[in-house]
Amino acid sequence: MTPHARRAAALCLLLFVALLVNAIRVQVVRAPVYDDNPANRRVPIARYAQPRGDILVGGRAVTGSRSTGGQLDWVRTYTDGPLYAPVTGFASQTYGTALLEAAEDDILSGASPDLSALPLWNAVTRRPPPPGDVRTTIDAAAQKAAYKAMAGKKGAVAALDPLTGRILALVSTPSYDPGAIAGTGPEALGAWRRLVSAGDQPMLNRALRQTYPPGSTFKTVTAVAALTAGVVTDIKKPTDSPNPYPLPGSATVLGNESASADCEDAPLLYAYAISCNTVFGKLGDDVGLRAMRETAEAFGFNDPSVGVPSHPAVSVFDRRMDAAQLALSSIGQYDTRATPLQMAMVAAAVANDGTLMYPHLVDRTTDSAGRPMAITGDRAYGQVMDSVVAFAMQDMMVAVVRHGTGRNAAIPGVLVGGKTGTAQHGEDNRESPFAWFISWAKESRGAPARVAVAVVVEDAAADRADISGGGKAAPVARAVMRAVLRR
Repeated sequence: MTPHARRAAALCLLLFVALLVNAIRVQVVRAPVYDDNPANRRVPIARYAQPRGDILVGGRAVTGSRSTGGQLDWVRTYTDGPLYAPVTGFASQTYGTALLEAAEDDILSGASPDLSALPLWNAVTRRPPPPGDVRTTIDAAAQKAAYKAMAGKKGAVAALDPLTGRILALVSTPSYDPGAIAGTGPEALGAWRRLVSAGDQPMLNRALRQTYPPGSTFKTVTAVAALTAGVVTDIKKPTDSPNPYPLPGSATVLGNESASADCEDAPLLYAYAISCNTVFGKLGDDVGLRAMRETAEAFGFNDPSVGVPSHPAVSVFDRRMDAAQLALSSIGQYDTRATPLQMAMVAAAVANDGTLMYPHLVDRTTDSAGRPMAITGDRAYGQVMDSVVAFAMQDMMVAVVRHGTGRNAAIPGVLVGGKTGTAQHGEDNRESPFAWFISWAKESRGAPARVAVAVVVEDAAADRADISGGGKAAPVARAVMRAVLRR
């Protein structure tokens, strides 16, 4: 071979090696960069080249997919979209994913390598395996009962199985249809703009992502703290509670909603049943900030790690307060804030004899053939109170429904415990108060609790006596409890 031919062959070999190195750099090393580049249409085209997996309630799919025939072929559809929007969230070709659609996106989109028997082959061919499904813990009857009972109201409902932590219902009203924003084009764009600009915020998941002052429902936490700390040893004996109660270190006095309530030195059982602010404000100060904070945190307050699997907003009980602020926080005011899910956890812990279970929304994930991939086991969050305190709290919550402010939650032949709440808000508390009710139900004393519920109604009519009597929220809780008990 002549020197010229050898040089030409060497140059061709060098160019070939350089071309091979560059191909490896582009297709392997730089692949993630190009995949994440918004200008790369191959990723969304591949993502929507097959139907998305389904979210199931009671074995029935509440989601689906339809072919458009376009580049982004398969678009998400929803059955009873507004009913299940707080559970599913949305999967949009334009706006991404939210809630369960986001938390379980790898399974639902087919991107999870666990779905494939040969994940390396799928990675090389860039063909995702068939997507899997997500089976939720939602009870369809409870979900429908809650949604129907909240018709015309702004607020939320969260219901749990106290024994397992399974979320039985998540409702937020007003709601929206996730299918309206699932695709692309002017229709989806117009629907999105209308939803995000709406004054009543239909896309806000009030059950998980909105915190409210819990009002008198928080007296449940204060009562547990007082009994656990030994500040109260007998719920039927008088407490040392003046009426009105001068807030410590302040010129302000704390009174009660009802002028006719005999709250001075009232026993804890009576004070809880008719919701004496003065008794519980003083109890919070007597218990002290440290024990109050520890009890609140045992219920899940201040914990950002709780996931269902979507992460709810963090419910807050301040860690630094003066005595007057602590007294107000102990009746669910000042800066104390809670999600409906959090207050359902409070009711569930009492109902479950003091043991709080982790709330969870996903029962299991399965592959395309229905084979289980992951099963969510029941886990204890912690022992919030001992059984003696829990039994005392159960007696107190039953008294609220039988003789106190929660009579509208009573169900004939069923043992129901509850606590009403009126949460004031706005500058100088001028806004219409929020109506709260937390409750649980069991067939009889000694039987396991079947359901725990929290209901909040925003902008309730400002008839405070009606709200404190459970006029707005208690009937909603009763409807949910009945639906679960009939199951």
